[in-house]
Amino acid sequence: MRKFKLAIFDMDGTLLRDKGIFVIAEKKGFKDKLISILRNDSKEFYERSLEVAKLLKGQNKKEFLEIFRTVPYQDNIKDIIRELREKNIKTAIATDSYQFLADDLKQRLDIDYAYANNLLTNNDIITGELEIQNKNLLKDFNGRIYSICKSNVLEQLCIDLGITVDEAIAVGDGRVDIGMIKKAGLGIAFNALDEVKSHADVVTNDLGIILRYI
Repeated sequence: MRKFKLAIFDMDGTLLRDKGIFVIAEKKGFKDKLISILRNDSKEFYERSLEVAKLLKGQNKKEFLEIFRTVPYQDNIKDIIRELREKNIKTAIATDSYQFLADDLKQRLDIDYAYANNLLTNNDIITGELEIQNKNLLKDFNGRIYSICKSNVLEQLCIDLGITVDEAIAVGDGRVDIGMIKKAGLGIAFNALDEVKSHADVVTNDLGIILRYI
């Protein structure tokens, strides 16, 4: 069996049962506007992320964090992360959400690394500006440009850790995850879209399946 040294996870819909920004939008009353922006096919995905940030201008970061913390974990995820750690496998979050949310989940689940977009604030009030993680506007394998290029994040983290991408497991559910799922030694599509499943080594609705490979 291959010895894996890193497991990198999408956040919303993978580590968490729901998408944090949608839960926040529902509570704060801007879900319809959010959906309208995200469905605007005339703009690149990263451009939609920038538009969402503008929508959030004037909102309170601390209120967002409180709502985010109500989003439930996937079943057994704490136990899974703990077992990965016991096997000396590093763990990471890669998300097109926001760094302060990813960092909060990273701390709660005792995950090693988190990569996301930086939503700018001033005295905890969101300014509407966003520093995207994919600063160089790298294209995904299918030519799309997301606010985070997860395959690049995976590749760079492996370099930093002194391992190869073949020693990494990548887990996700959305189109933005396909790049890292394709690049990793083991790509897992979890509760995923059919397009994502077609690029994965393993298709599942149980994250515990990861433990079979370590």
